[in-house]
This record gives sequence, C-alpha cells and structure tokens, in this order.
Amino acid sequence: MDGDRHWMEQAVALAALGEGQTMPNPLVGAVIVQQGRLVGQGAHLWPGEPHAEILALAQAGKAARGATLFVTLEPCNHWGRTPPCTHAILEAGIARVVVGACDPNPVAAGGIAALTAAGVEVETGLLETVVQEQNRAFFFAVTHGRPYVVAKWAMTLDGRVATVSGDSRWVTGEAARREVHRLRAQSGAVLVGRGTVAADDPQLTVRLVSAARQPLRVVLDSQLRLPLDRKIFDTRDAPTLLFHTEKASSQKQAALRERGVEVLQCPSTEAGTVDLSEVLAELARRQIRQLLVEAGPQLMSTFLRQGFVDEMWIYIAPAVEGGAGRPPTLGSGAVRMAEVSRWEWVETTRIGDDLRLTLRPRQQSGAQTDQESGGERGESLV
Repeated sequence: MDGDRHWMEQAVALAALGEGQTMPNPLVGAVIVQQGRLVGQGAHLWPGEPHAEILALAQAGKAARGATLFVTLEPCNHWGRTPPCTHAILEAGIARVVVGACDPNPVAAGGIAALTAAGVEVETGLLETVVQEQNRAFFFAVTHGRPYVVAKWAMTLDGRVATVSGDSRWVTGEAARREVHRLRAQSGAVLVGRGTVAADDPQLTVRLVSAARQPLRVVLDSQLRLPLDRKIFDTRDAPTLLFHTEKASSQKQAALRERGVEVLQCPSTEAGTVDLSEVLAELARRQIRQLLVEAGPQLMSTFLRQGFVDEMWIYIAPAVEGGAGRPPTLGSGAVRMAEVSRWEWVETTRIGDDLRLTLRPRQQSGAQTDQESGGERGESLV
C-alpha cells in the first residue's frame, strides 16, 4: 500500500501541471508501473488534447501490458472531444487500475464498471480526498449545477476596503496582488457589479502572472447605465459578458455589441436587480467551473446572503484606515448573532507583508437582495 500511495502521489503531482489550463475539464494525472518501475506518465493539459491515461500509455508502449495504471480520476468511458480512455487501457493490456476518485460527471463516468466487466482488477479511493480537493471546483460545479464561487477582497486591520473617499489603491502589497492575478488565471470567469466598473474602471485581466487564457469578465448592470469608455468593454484582450434586465435600452445594447461585448437579458428580482441564480445558471451552461467574485460591498453582501459563496479569500494588510472608510460588505445584516453565517478556517498564509485567510462555509443562511450598483469599491482595480 505504501508503494501504491507513492505512485498515486506522483499522479497527483502530474495533474497539478494542468492548473488553469484544463477547464472545463478536471485535473488528471496518470502513471504506469511495471514490476515496481515507472514506464509511463502523463497529465491532461488542455481541453481537446489527449487525456493523462493516453499520454502515459503512449510513453509506456509495450511495457504497459500486465502493468498497473495509477490515475487520479476515473477513466472516461464516452466519446467526447477524445475517444474513451477505457478502450485504450484495455487494448494496451493493463492488468490493474488504481483510481483516486470516481468521476462525478454522469456523462464521463462508467469507466470503472467497464474495466471491471472486462476483467481488469480495479481499486478505488486511494488519496480520494486529495484528488477531490485538487478538483474541488469541478466536483462542485458538476454536482450542484452552478460554478464554485470564490469571493475575494482586501482590507485593513480595522476592516476597510477603501478610505472614506473611496481610494483603495493599494490596500495590499504587490505579492498579494500577484496572487489575485493567479487566482483569476485559475478561474473560468471574474464577476463585478456596475458600481465597481463605474468607480474604479478595472481591467479584470490576468497580467502579473502568466496565464493560459484570460477569464471571462462578467458584469451586472441592470439598466445598462455604465459609460461605454470603461476598460472592461475593450474586448481585444479578454471577453466580456454583461447581464441586464428588461429595463435596459435597446440602443445601449446595440452599442455594446458593436464593441464586441456579449449582452444578455436576465430575469430581475423584486428590487429590480439581476437575479444571481439566473446568472450562475447561465455560467454553468457555459461550463464555467469556478467563478471569482471581486465585487463591491453591496453585491458581495448579496452573494453571501443568498448562500452563493463557497470559499472566501480575504487579504488583510498591516494597516489601519482609522475612520469611516468602506467595509467589505453592506446591507441590513443579521439582527441576532444566532443568525450570522458561520465559516470554517481552511488556511492562513503570509503573502509578503499581508495575510491571506481562506475560509469555507460551515452553514449558510437565507438572503435579502441588495442593489448591485451602489458603493462598490474593493480591490478590483488591478
């Protein structure tokens, strides 16, 4: 078992090579071992390109016959952009397959059953929690029907994301800002509201780190009141999708489309704002697995209150605003302490001079919708 664990750990490390590149596919790594010796290895790196198992089999060649395949995720058993991996495994004569985690996607699942039916010895569950954590956004999106939502903000020690004048450049240092760009590169889309775009004019692109591709930039603007000169409407470097309600003018829609912006009408709430559940459903249809929310205080509150935040990345700078600056969330809030949402600590990390807190919800409460447009200023300028 110690030997099996060693080889699966190598497969997990290989899978990590595709981080930020494989979306909407999961991260998968595979190694082939013949009599205790590594004869083939591979990682899925790009959608539409060979899966990890296929690359490992190609490298192993004839040495794959009678060998053991260690793969982090259940081999696929369907025809997609690539042929089924189970067919190749059987043709190569693999005798034993050790799987980290079963595939939650019903379209791709079935590989374990197919291999077992063909007489291959199959074992599952080795480093399962590690594999699921590595692909947590993929697993969540497939099983919940919406993207895994990561909320991010940066604030001072006294809980301010901007000064009273709205200035927030910069709350944190360069190391923390670089990490935010890395988080963007790992996300399928980045979302903000109208207020953030109007006040801060962010680009919301990946620039401080290398990226395989730019995330989709998503803007919520119920009545399309944003000026057309905002940087986010320059679609030469990254695509932009703008959600609005039926109250938006057709002339403004046409003007945005001329600039290459995709404009999509969405059902509105009683408050006249864009319905977040519809936004997430549309992003899920586009196979966005992870959504990064860099919204201002009111829209951030709406995401939190509606239970649509699955992970928080909070950067705390060793600085004190010292007055009536802007908090990371706004709204009516909980009346009693028993009503507040509770979160679990995942990680606390020093990033340069700043501290990053990573949290996931212990429980989530209901939500009261706020306007997505007012007073939105965080650190979305980068």
